[in-house]
Parts: sequence; structure tokens; C-alpha cells
Amino acid sequence: MKSLLLLLLSVVFSYGFPVFSGKENEEQNRRLAQEYLNQFYEQEKELRQQSWKSSSSSFVDKIQQMQEFFGLNVTGKIDADTLKVMQQPRCGVPDIGQYVLALPGWEKTKLTYRIVNYTPDMKQADVDTSFQKAFEIWSAVTPLTFSRVHKGIADIMIEFATRVHGLCPRHFDGPLGVLGHAFPPGHPLRGNVHFDEDENWTTSLVQFNLLLVAAHEIGHALGLAHSGDPRALMYPNYKPIDPIDFPLAQDDIDGIQAIYGPSLNPPKKPVKPTLPKACDRKISFDAITTLRREVIFLKGRHLWRVYPSHSEVDLELISTFWPFLPSDIQAVYENVNDQLLFFKDNLFWIITGFKLRPGYPKTIDTLGFPQNIKKIDAAVLDKNTSKSYFFVGNQYWRYNENSQSMDEGYPRKIRDDFPAIGQKVDAVFQHNGFFYFFRGLKQWQFDLNAKEVVCVMKSNSWLKC
Repeated sequence: MKSLLLLLLSVVFSYGFPVFSGKENEEQNRRLAQEYLNQFYEQEKELRQQSWKSSSSSFVDKIQQMQEFFGLNVTGKIDADTLKVMQQPRCGVPDIGQYVLALPGWEKTKLTYRIVNYTPDMKQADVDTSFQKAFEIWSAVTPLTFSRVHKGIADIMIEFATRVHGLCPRHFDGPLGVLGHAFPPGHPLRGNVHFDEDENWTTSLVQFNLLLVAAHEIGHALGLAHSGDPRALMYPNYKPIDPIDFPLAQDDIDGIQAIYGPSLNPPKKPVKPTLPKACDRKISFDAITTLRREVIFLKGRHLWRVYPSHSEVDLELISTFWPFLPSDIQAVYENVNDQLLFFKDNLFWIITGFKLRPGYPKTIDTLGFPQNIKKIDAAVLDKNTSKSYFFVGNQYWRYNENSQSMDEGYPRKIRDDFPAIGQKVDAVFQHNGFFYFFRGLKQWQFDLNAKEVVCVMKSNSWLKC
């Protein structure tokens, strides 16, 4: 399962190297893999040198190390799964080598940082806020404090640069590929944190979120290595999650506290996101959809994959499959083209398989909603009529998937056409011809032909509870 999830994740972000097919191109693929391994898996540095030298480990050994690190099948061969993972945008710090972990870290707990220059992609105030919040992520779980200085040499120097820059032994590679790198406390360049200016930096999840990349690189500047846990902030490949979520996994927290200890003033609220429990009697859902033969239940930053004909129920992070999506999705449905439409606030994303449709997210008014509609509560496709239903407050709209336009005569009141459901819907999906409406702790099985409720159940009955 782990290798499957990594493969699905790699499908979403396949930017870096081109992959060649055919025997005549095996040598090109080998050279591309060698370049990746030279950068991230064959690096040892002597303190007196400014350049990296290749280790004596064989090419096959390094392929196996990389495959083991990412949870792939350890074949020692340059297979398709391995090449796809190599293509993902990532941090420029090596995954193995002499300077990937630097215990005991800084010998002080009060550290300074300086923003040397700014990216033109963002407002300076947004850059300042992104770095401030990135430092707060680590100070929340350690005794460390960070204060900003505006001139002179700080403990942590932050800079945007391109290609070969200064005396830095690590170079950037242009758009996509390597996003940033940093140097830990035991390195001669300790505290240097660099970001590739050729990337498009944002505060959103559409391109590369500066806060998330900054928090990762600061982790290196504090002495952390890369983590092989795909849920961890210190996972080497870019994995966007909603910035409003606390991005540290337990592996991140355990690692940083092994160096500096826990926070002397822990926050009143737990910093570790609460893992939702399927059989919690108070469980409710943000959104629900079918996905071919599965039913997907979304809650916060997680989802359950349910197979109605089997007993298996899987809990995963939304970002494992769709790393460009925010958490707390408010509505989702599968349309007639086997595409998923996700909604949050006034935006929606169209996803085919695991790829985001170019040009998205877009605002929901492009679907025909009035400008005053700011969010969708629930959505579902009636597979028998190819009509999709959108529920907003106590009303609903009906959308013709074939003509891609709203039906006339809408919105209508939910209570008029779906009696006994109530005046608001949290989530809805269709199964075996029935609509299943969810609100709070209950769900209603609704017969569309008879226009009546068949039965009322607990909301989590699909999760084998």
C-alpha cells in the first residue's frame, strides 16, 4: 500500500526530468537517474572542501537506498515508479550523507534570523508573515525562540537566489525540480537557507507555498534530516497541505525534540492534529463522494476509502492523493466524465484521476452560480439523469452535465423536493439509485422516485461501525 500511495503522489507532481521509453533510451534514463543519485544519494563532504565527491557505493546500491527510503519496491533497477518519484519537486538537501543530521544542534535556544532579499512573486508583508509562521511551527514544540534582525549577520540567513549563487556548494536548477536547501548547525555554512527564485512562490496551494517550504528548510537549519514518512514536514518531496493546518507529523516532533527537548511553554491546544476515529459516536463528515466503486468520506485533512462490497476501510491523508487540495473540503462529487469536483468557499477544483485540470481552481460563478453564493454545502450527481444537485443553505440548484448549464427554475427549497431531510445538508452521495443525505450525526436514505425517506441511520454506518 505504501508504494502505491507514493506512486499516486508522484503522478500528481511529475515535473522534473523527462522519462524516456524504449531500449534505445535506457541510457538516457540511466543518466537522469545518475544525476539524481549524485545529488541526493552519493554525497559525502569533507570539511576542507567546498565540493561534493562521489562515494564508493555502487549505482545499484544507491538505487536500492533511494527505493527503500521512499518505500518503493527495492529492485535496484530504474523502473517507472522510481523515475516518477525522482521527478517530483523537492528539497535540495541530500537524503543520505555526512550533513543530513547535526546533533546536538545549536548550542543556544535564542536564535535570530534575517531576510536578506525578497521574491517579486509575493508582497513583502506576505513573505515576512510566511517566514514568521514557519519559525513559529518549530518554536511551538521546542524551547527555541526566533527574533528577526534587519541588518548584520543573523544565525539564520534567508535568501532567494538562482542557479549558481555565491559560495554555496549546492546549485539551483531553474523552474521546478529543487525548490530550496539549507545547512545544519554542524556545517561551515550553518544557518544559510536558500530558495530558488525561479519558482513561483505563493501563499496558496496552486503553486509552491512559501510557508511550507520555509518550514521544511528551517527544519534543516535546526539540524533535522529528511524523513521517510510521507506525512512528515521533513519528507523531501514537496507535499502541500493547507497552511491553516499544523503541518508537523509525530516524526517531525520526535526528531526536533530529540535535539532540543520539548517546549517549556506548550500551547494549551495540542499541536498534533487529532486523528479522526471512524467509530466516534459524534463523528460527522465534511463531504462525501463516489469514486468508481469506492465511497470517499472526507473529514478535515483526512479521508476514508470505503468499498461497499468489502469489509476494508482505509484512512488516508487527502494530500497523499491530491496534494494541491486544501483541507476541510466542503463539497465534492463525481461527474459523468469520471472527474471529481472539489469545492471550498467560492473555489472549485476539477481532478481527472490524480491530476489537476489546468487552469483550476476557478470560482464557482463560472458554473452559473450567482455572485452572492460564497460556498457549496454538498453536491451529488444523479447517474440516471446526468443531473447534478448543489445544496446551498436551505436551497438547491440542479445542473445539466450534458449542456453544462444550470436548469431553469432553480434554486428550489430543499424541504419541497426532499421532505423529511431538513433544511440543510452537510454531504450527499448516490448509491444503488438512492441518495444518502448526511447532516450531523445522522444520514437519510432517500428514494428519488417515491420522493420519501426509506430509513434513517447513524452517519458512520458505512465505516463498518
